[in-house]
Amino acid sequence: MCGITGIYSFNGSDTLSLDTLKRMTAVMQYRGPDEAGIYIDSFVGLGHARLSIIDLCSGTQPIHNEDKTMWIIYNGEVYNYPELREKLVQKGHTFYTTSDTEVILHLYEEKGPACLDDLNGQFALAIWDSKKRELFLARDRIGIRPLYYTRYKDTLIFASEVKSIFMVDEIPRQIDPVAMDQIFTFWTTLPGVSIFKDICELPPGHYLRAAHGKVSINKYWDIPFYPRHEQVDLSPAEISEKIHELLLDAVRIRLRADVPVGAYLSGGLDSSGVTSLVVQNFNSDVRTFGIRFEEDAFDEGKYQNRMVFFLKANHKEIMATNDEIGESLNNVIWHCEKPLLRTAPVPLFLLSKLVRQSGIKVVLTGEGADEIFGGYNIFRETKVRRFWARQPDSTMRPGLIGQLYPYIFDNPRLKRMLESFFGMGLDQFDDPLFSHLVRWENTGKIKTFFSDELKAAIGSYDGYEQVKESLPDGYAGWDTLSRAQYLETSLFLSNYLLSSQGDRVAMANSIEIRLPYLDPRLMEFMGRVPSKWKILGLNEKHILKKSFQGILPDDIVNRAKHPYRAPIEQSLFSGKALESVHDMLSETSLSNAGLFDPAKVNRLKNKLINGGEASETDNMALVGILSSQMVARDYIDDFSSRTENVIDKLPRTVIFDRKNKTDYVGVKNAD
Repeated sequence: MCGITGIYSFNGSDTLSLDTLKRMTAVMQYRGPDEAGIYIDSFVGLGHARLSIIDLCSGTQPIHNEDKTMWIIYNGEVYNYPELREKLVQKGHTFYTTSDTEVILHLYEEKGPACLDDLNGQFALAIWDSKKRELFLARDRIGIRPLYYTRYKDTLIFASEVKSIFMVDEIPRQIDPVAMDQIFTFWTTLPGVSIFKDICELPPGHYLRAAHGKVSINKYWDIPFYPRHEQVDLSPAEISEKIHELLLDAVRIRLRADVPVGAYLSGGLDSSGVTSLVVQNFNSDVRTFGIRFEEDAFDEGKYQNRMVFFLKANHKEIMATNDEIGESLNNVIWHCEKPLLRTAPVPLFLLSKLVRQSGIKVVLTGEGADEIFGGYNIFRETKVRRFWARQPDSTMRPGLIGQLYPYIFDNPRLKRMLESFFGMGLDQFDDPLFSHLVRWENTGKIKTFFSDELKAAIGSYDGYEQVKESLPDGYAGWDTLSRAQYLETSLFLSNYLLSSQGDRVAMANSIEIRLPYLDPRLMEFMGRVPSKWKILGLNEKHILKKSFQGILPDDIVNRAKHPYRAPIEQSLFSGKALESVHDMLSETSLSNAGLFDPAKVNRLKNKLINGGEASETDNMALVGILSSQMVARDYIDDFSSRTENVIDKLPRTVIFDRKNKTDYVGVKNAD
């Protein structure tokens, strides 16, 4: 995996700076510590930081076509590249590398933007056509790899991470009030938006074309769901067999690499299933990695050990202590580049560090299974609440909610509170956002901590209306579960899980994650599977469990879902983290940032420090406020000092200088 960055000067500029490109590339060298490459001409500068995984010897980027009129920089992997390459060779294309990167460039020559339909992988890429003076940017279907851009005067600036764009001195750095409203409602920004004003994120499944001062953005793919009459009419056994076939091949092609590939193993159904397929079909000695916690409520060690014994796995685990989680939060925020409402990304950051220290660059993970197969409690809640809404006065139906949370809500008082909470909004079942309104409205309570200035800047903005306007054609004809899956996948998965708990915390330690459950062939098939087979009664992921019978132990297949979480209070109010909490949430710090009301935040802080009973909302508020303060400090106030000597981190760099018709290799700073 890698990092890409670039500047397109629409009118051409003699001041297009090689030094700026070096700094933009160097600031995210952790995404590609093995080598760097830069292309520059009179209109475009492209930078690339490489984590070498395929074609270790000749895959240096930027890569060009036969006559060097087209150049590509690329962050990602296309797993079906050998098959695509063979077809291109038959069409007369010639290659000077064995990389998947060069395959994409020739495929673009052949098909233009339609080439994206052929790519099975995860990617963010930029292609420069020097003849047409056209820049093409694209992002993978579901948004596994990030890509940001901004337009400033007569330039388009883009990069894998926002901090790279901010290395261009002229780009203003400001928190976007509307983005704050989105994060404190939806847990993340909506597609296309970053936390920073005027810094856009290319949405998943989209491409951008820029030429001669004009920029256009087009969608080439959307999450596939279908109405009942377009769904498959197969038995559960036939569906299960097809899922096994697709998932096995998704795993097979994601093992393509010129370096060893490991796997995350938590003891849950999803990672256990992927790892079992690897061990039983491809590599019996695969390296596996897992997280342990001090707190029993968060730890899955019992099941993790069960799978290690079952697979005879070559396994390593890390104990994510409360102190380490608290102390590492600020570093994680630097890499995530947005406020968080949970500490859950931090243990994954610590896990990726263990993977890197173990000499592994690539790991398979289980992300995406819950969204695709119907695994989240919010899906089961929606099913129960939709059923309950038909008889809202029933005294029996509210009890179903309590059955969803036996591992947390095991006393009558909490059960009654839960039933009351999810009983709200039953009259809104016709609302297209019905499945998520309770969660979002609960999260939105944190906005009471916003400062008056921030509230005024947000004004009358309505994020719900923006989401409704973005819904695809046909959404109204989908069943309740499909709608909920679409919202969860398009918002929470793409913009939070694959970012803050995926790419960002893995690439912070130069680790590439690969996600078999998000293979587009599998997603397309599951979009046509009737919802009744995804959640049978209240049994989540029914059809996936059926697919894993005989492959996994019964106690793993049938275990109750254990949502991945990490401690908050225990981590932030202990050890060295406590000092940082006091500093970041002081009246002075809060007033300087201007995002939150100091008096209200102080009351929350005192409540939690003094052992007051904290609600889920209190905990989310604490992390959200603290992480927002960190973003404001690191990216607005202290960014220049934090990145002052970043160019010293640039590795061996290949320079393609088309302005002066010279190519050369630099060492260290590429001077």
